[in-house]
Amino acid sequence: MSATATLDETTSAPAAPAQPWRPKINPWVIAMTVTLATFMEVLDTSIANVALPHIAGGLGASQDEATWVLTAYLVANAIILPAGAYMTTFIGRKKFYMICVALFGISSALCGLAPSLPLLVFFRILQGVGGGGLAPSEQAILADTFPPEKRGQAFAMYGLAVVVAPAIGPTLGGWITDNYDWRWIFFLNVPICLVSLFLTSRIVEDPPYVHKQVAEAQKGGIKLDFLGFALLGMTFGSLEFVLDKGQEDDWFSSRAITFFIVLMVTAFITMIWWELKQLRTGHRPIVNLTLFKRPNFSISFILMFVLGFTLYGTTILIPQFVQTLLGYTAELAGKVLSPAGFMMMAMMPVVGFLSSKVDPRKLIAFGFTSLTLSLINMARLNLDVSYGTLVIMRMFQASGLAFLFIPINTIAYIGVKQSENNDVSGLTNLARNVGGSCGTAFMATMLTRRIAAHENSMIRNLTPGDRNFMDRVHSFADSFAGGNGGSDSQGALHTAQAYIYNLLHRQASALAYIDVIRYLTIFCALMLPLLFLIPRPPKGASPSAGH
Repeated sequence: MSATATLDETTSAPAAPAQPWRPKINPWVIAMTVTLATFMEVLDTSIANVALPHIAGGLGASQDEATWVLTAYLVANAIILPAGAYMTTFIGRKKFYMICVALFGISSALCGLAPSLPLLVFFRILQGVGGGGLAPSEQAILADTFPPEKRGQAFAMYGLAVVVAPAIGPTLGGWITDNYDWRWIFFLNVPICLVSLFLTSRIVEDPPYVHKQVAEAQKGGIKLDFLGFALLGMTFGSLEFVLDKGQEDDWFSSRAITFFIVLMVTAFITMIWWELKQLRTGHRPIVNLTLFKRPNFSISFILMFVLGFTLYGTTILIPQFVQTLLGYTAELAGKVLSPAGFMMMAMMPVVGFLSSKVDPRKLIAFGFTSLTLSLINMARLNLDVSYGTLVIMRMFQASGLAFLFIPINTIAYIGVKQSENNDVSGLTNLARNVGGSCGTAFMATMLTRRIAAHENSMIRNLTPGDRNFMDRVHSFADSFAGGNGGSDSQGALHTAQAYIYNLLHRQASALAYIDVIRYLTIFCALMLPLLFLIPRPPKGASPSAGH
């Protein structure tokens, strides 16, 4: 009887929970392996900026034509970011990642060998396609490789790649271009890609659920959603084109810009309808819109957009300010940003450790508060600001940025199914990418318009009927005239007026930069109330804690 009771107890006892999958190799080795290629790819989004004049001269093109080298890469990158998860479903994450690394390396070599600008632009499109799949794939690999309590520290390493690379890109690109040749900014990628491919093939592995997804997706043959991919390409390709060329072509004054805005809106609305239809009919959508039903993901998407908006906007704004108004060289301008990169490198591991101990909402609140205060401090910019002051301002800002990237990703992954990791990583990287493009376009547009507004306001007093103005003109003319006939010399008067206008233009430009910084301050401050809308994360929350 006791034997029967024992048998009954054994039969009715609940089965032990299955052990979660863990990779055979040390997770930190995997993290370093996948971060290598991602750092290289993110670096490439900014490293070519300073080389544009050299590229234009070397290939016999104008400066405006050479900007297509940047635009082509960003357009291809934006299209692939949200589609990467879809492709992973059919071929597996490791295979997709290695294809992206190989394509990025081959296209980088072709970019360095390009004999003409059209071919360089075409190869940059291929490079953007390959690069677009790297960052989201790495993020998803890290989410699956590390246990919940260590994912914050893993994302710290990933954060180093996507936050520090844009900061050092212009400096490195300027140094390579000045000391060697612009083609080496592309050749540099080739050995890194080869090392990454070798290590990935030996170290990285797909978890069982990815193998299961691939097997299910390939039943009956691979059937790709070509319409969905076309709509995706038209939406984000048009968006990147408009953001990159809008200010240059004066927005709606250009028929091309107007056409692409209409195309973007139409394709976006159609894409949403089509993707929802795919969900209703049981097909795999290219963009998983159901993620936006979760408040934590929707808000983290907005926060990541603003993070990219501010990071890329200020990364371009500060070097432009010091080069155009303070006369810094490209290398010295890069050195203004470099200490902030080291600050973020030092802070990221600290934030990674805190992310498993502290409510991520509190870390995000601290980050946006610090970022807002740093921008308020940066609004004290003037034409007499010293190099040391600029470095401290940027380092203050970097300390706030370090507290945002990891906690925002932490919030985005909470409660997400393991099979949706790739979708989350693709969309959060898309938010950062598009945010950066919007920040760059916003800065360029607002600078141009605010400079014009300040000049119009200030120039009202610079008329021949204003006695103070004429006294100042004659005063400068006296110093410029020298032996040319005194202060009444027509040439000296014209020189004096031109000198005063240059002073006015510099002052108007400085005020315009301050205006842009104040707008960024408002954007960052507006993110703080959104944190109250995020549901309270479970205790010890970390990416994918809800699995």
